Amino acid sequence: MALIIAARFDTFEEAEQAAAALMEKGVSGDELHTFFVNPAGWHDRYPLGGDRAADPNSKGAPATAVAGAALVGIVGAVLGGALTWLLSAPALFIVGGIAVGAYVGSLAGAMYSLGRPRQRGRFEEARAKATEGRRAGVLLAVHTTPENQAEIADLLRRAGGKEVERAHGRWSQGRWEDFDPTRSPHPQQ
Repeated sequence: MALIIAARFDTFEEAEQAAAALMEKGVSGDELHTFFVNPAGWHDRYPLGGDRAADPNSKGAPATAVAGAALVGIVGAVLGGALTWLLSAPALFIVGGIAVGAYVGSLAGAMYSLGRPRQRGRFEEARAKATEGRRAGVLLAVHTTPENQAEIADLLRRAGGKEVERAHGRWSQGRWEDFDPTRSPHPQQ
């Protein structure tokens, strides 16, 4: 695994100026990789887009919808059956009344359970998970040696680099090949 020191910049211009400063100090252009990191959730890691298979806020929603639909559906079926029985309707109408009551009750139960607010703790936890990873911006990655890592990190900071980090990854043909935008950076000391 290659040793990589990287820093986030607000613009490509700032990253290019930092790269020029590094090249003045003897760093080869093949040891520099500049690229843009999209905001969290925009990395298209799944065929339908996004970084996760499911929205963190939707945890438990299907089970809650089924339970709510079943409970209110049973109440709707009982009310529908009782109403048609009280009206002295034929057996076919009673079965139809039960079916309509169950359908309307299950629909109401599903809508109620999906629309109710979640516990605050779960929401805050989901928000934290959704924003973990990296901040959006231009990343300048430098393939370096352990002897030069402190000097490279210092140069990146002086050039305006934010969140200077140390990473190990696969470096090939002037690129950080296995970069994962969903992982949080490990700060360079």
